[in-house]
Amino acid sequence: MYQQTLELGLSDLSNDSSDRGLDVNTLSDVLSNVGIEARGAVFTRLEVVRFILDLSGFHSADKLYTKRILEPSFGNGDFLLEIVRRMLASWYQENDTPPLFKDLCDTIVAVEIHHQTFTQTSQLILDELICSDVDEGTASQLVRHWLIHGDFLLVDLPMQFDFVLGNPPYIRQELIPVSLLEEYRRRYETIYDRADIYIPFLERSLSLLSPAGVSGFICSDRWMKNRYGGPLRKFVSDNFSLKIYVDMFDTKAFHSDVIAYPAITLISRDKNCKTRVFHSPEIEESVLSSLSKVLLSQDCMDSETFKIKELANVMNGHEPWLLDSSDQIEILRRLEESYPLLEETGCKVGIGVATGADKAFIGSYGSLSVENDRKLPIVTTKDIISGEVNWCGMGVINPFTENGTLVDLDKYPKLKQYLEERRPIISARHCAKKAPKKWYRTIDRITPSLASRPKLLIPDIKGEAHVVFEEGWLYPHHNLYYIVSEEWDLRSLQAVLLSSVARLFVASYSTKMRGGFLRFQAQYLRRIRIPKWATVSQSLREELMNAASARDVEACNRAVFKLYELSLEEQRVLGGNGN
Repeated sequence: MYQQTLELGLSDLSNDSSDRGLDVNTLSDVLSNVGIEARGAVFTRLEVVRFILDLSGFHSADKLYTKRILEPSFGNGDFLLEIVRRMLASWYQENDTPPLFKDLCDTIVAVEIHHQTFTQTSQLILDELICSDVDEGTASQLVRHWLIHGDFLLVDLPMQFDFVLGNPPYIRQELIPVSLLEEYRRRYETIYDRADIYIPFLERSLSLLSPAGVSGFICSDRWMKNRYGGPLRKFVSDNFSLKIYVDMFDTKAFHSDVIAYPAITLISRDKNCKTRVFHSPEIEESVLSSLSKVLLSQDCMDSETFKIKELANVMNGHEPWLLDSSDQIEILRRLEESYPLLEETGCKVGIGVATGADKAFIGSYGSLSVENDRKLPIVTTKDIISGEVNWCGMGVINPFTENGTLVDLDKYPKLKQYLEERRPIISARHCAKKAPKKWYRTIDRITPSLASRPKLLIPDIKGEAHVVFEEGWLYPHHNLYYIVSEEWDLRSLQAVLLSSVARLFVASYSTKMRGGFLRFQAQYLRRIRIPKWATVSQSLREELMNAASARDVEACNRAVFKLYELSLEEQRVLGGNGN
């Protein structure tokens, strides 16, 4: 029997289970003083909860009271209440009398760190049990035994579970006390770079699965493709299988809107299964109920109602998961085998300058009262919204020499006066506090020569590729990525980046945001494969240049399809007409 150290009584429930002297209430105290969004609480609609439980095989028709289930962050009880209802329904199908404590005490473990939420949901579970004819004393005993007030990443859970289900929290690293974050990193190998706290939640949840157990979660899909998700992808690839993936793009899966692109995953220890994929289901209970049956059926591919795909080899170590149509993935793999990466062809991808205090460092170019060589004209997304550069006249203060050192302010009296007048704002930045003697530097180094180089400018978040040619006199702002090249003609390269081939690469590897927008970040742009410039014929070079100059996307596609020697069928798959 699982024993947890909880005091009796719903009014005073706490659990300090750290084994290294950490106060698990540290994070709880932080979360108690912030809003719902900041503490990562996003609540799931009941239809979606039931869908996930159905996919996981958590059905009241089965003897659920013989199973063990874990809910690692139960919040307002969206999952937990439905779990308890199904558990009780399962009991009453086999028994005429209400359960005793010993009958259900080992079935559920549920954890929540936020004190007020823990107390409120505890009462809801107690009421649910009593309304289902469970003796009040037994109900209180079960609630005290099932529910843990503490940090899921620290509490002691010496058992394995048949089901781990839920919606993990989305807590930014900045909210976590340094000592606690260090402890998390010590315990969990998947915390990498800027990983959100749901990453170790998934690692621990999967680690607690029994040999035949399944995990059903709804959470952001970012970890499946971006940099910080690499270690978790490898952890899953090495030890588990992704049985089902349902993307929730453009659906109302939660009670509130979220910016991130959520997805449902069903993961098990079975290492020999393919991945069944479905996109954007209608959030209606009868539809989701039917969909779950089809996804779990032997003949899911023959369904006339749901277009389900079955993909092999979705997981490959650290590599991003490719979950789009199999015919597009085949094209992607062929191109990856045939052509070098973008930065292997004389191109370089970068991002514009982040200052940390744009109001101090950026202003009207003509009004920046500094020496002429201490300011540069800057280009922002506003300047390229039309598809061409229409400079709005803004400039950025440049405190760096060409070799990367900070200038001596005594040699630049106008610059010194300008910066001193804005010192309170500039010095308040983290980078200035970290290095007080360099208080006037921008977060990113400014390399003046970049302004004079022709470049392609690409905003981060867009529905389609938005690639703009800049002839070489503006410095990019941090909301723009740029590409320069020693070999490729940039107008020709612009045609490639505007094409559906480039979109295939970005869409396959990037995360999507609300509204279907893709992230055209450097890490995804670097995934694009292109031929060496020397292999491109003169006639095709001219065709690419003319198509880009005219901003004719269809003409770009026609030229780029020739560049990659795509077959007629491949062209159709990518949206071409095959002509």
